[in-house]
Amino acid sequence: MDNRNQYGAEAKPRSYRRNKRKYGILNGPMFVKGKFDYTFLAIVLMIMIYGMIMLYSAGSSRAYVNFGDSFWYIKRQLAWAALGGGAMYFFYIFDYHLYGGKLASLLYTGTLALLILLLIGFGETRNGATRWMFGFQPSELAKIAIIVLFSYKLSLPSEQKKLKSLQKGFLPYIGLLGIYIILIYMQPHLSCIILISLIAVILMFVAGTPMKHFGLLAVVAAIFLVVAILFSPYRLERVLTFADPFADKQGSGWQIVQSLYAIGSGGVFGVGLGKSRQKFLSLPEPHNDFIFSVLCEELGLIGAIVLIGLFIWLVIRGIKIAAKAPDLFGTLLVTGIIAIIALQALINIAVVTASIPVTGMPLPFFSYGGTALTITMAEIGVVLNVSRQSKLPL
Repeated sequence: MDNRNQYGAEAKPRSYRRNKRKYGILNGPMFVKGKFDYTFLAIVLMIMIYGMIMLYSAGSSRAYVNFGDSFWYIKRQLAWAALGGGAMYFFYIFDYHLYGGKLASLLYTGTLALLILLLIGFGETRNGATRWMFGFQPSELAKIAIIVLFSYKLSLPSEQKKLKSLQKGFLPYIGLLGIYIILIYMQPHLSCIILISLIAVILMFVAGTPMKHFGLLAVVAAIFLVVAILFSPYRLERVLTFADPFADKQGSGWQIVQSLYAIGSGGVFGVGLGKSRQKFLSLPEPHNDFIFSVLCEELGLIGAIVLIGLFIWLVIRGIKIAAKAPDLFGTLLVTGIIAIIALQALINIAVVTASIPVTGMPLPFFSYGGTALTITMAEIGVVLNVSRQSKLPL
């Protein structure tokens, strides 16, 4: 008799639910107890502390001008970090196997409902985009919903058998993703579409989807991007500005030009923590999308290398956790979470260094934003939960 569960892992004995050594004080199947990856948590904490220091330095002047309190941004970010810490601990002890099935479908459909409500009058419009509802962005939930749903479905043995089929194993997932893409495009929020699409592709690739299927998807994605840019004046302007930002440095090129000035001013060692000049009303969003520019100005190339090194270390450690997860579901969950953090960091740094056209993408653990920080910390809790159930040393 095959003693394996729906995720392909060896099924737990009946005594598993009653084993007090494996479960916490509630002594039930939902709460798991065991050693986790201390190194991974240490890396996260180092990045967070680094981020808090830079957020205060980058945002203090803007906070004083806007609110009369130089601590305005950092106080709220610390409050969100405390809430995120609670979310991280909950998902750290909550058995990740229970995310599958009905819970995965509920998360997907619930997020879908929020995105629809956002567009029919319940959303808040800022700068021509309707992305916020009651102070948070439902698209942030869409990212984790795609990760959970795809990870669960792709890990099922029945779905594994279908992956080689374009019609039965590939197009249904593109359909699930496509519904989100349509709703998010209507906000509009192109950077989020790019991000969740890349995550979906990574998960399908890791699960075993043949490369030939992605060729067709790449053609469709390229056509979609070209149309989205050509038929949107502000997107087209961003692409043209990217080609030569100094052609209109007082207008459309202002953001990226000021960012480059900040990065160039820092040199190798920087001008010193708190001594940035560009953050004083010259650099747009110094506490948010362009916080990396302030870091480069104040701490120089050395400070930038330290941060990039920490993110690379986080990714490497995350890959190890994914590789040694007890089942495919855990592997895909960790892969998706690490991918979303890595891609956001990569895109943000690429934007502020003029490597790609400007798009709104926060730097994880650094940029000001409560919803993003809380959700990211909850995702870290999931990674830690998977690591503590690994049977192999990390």
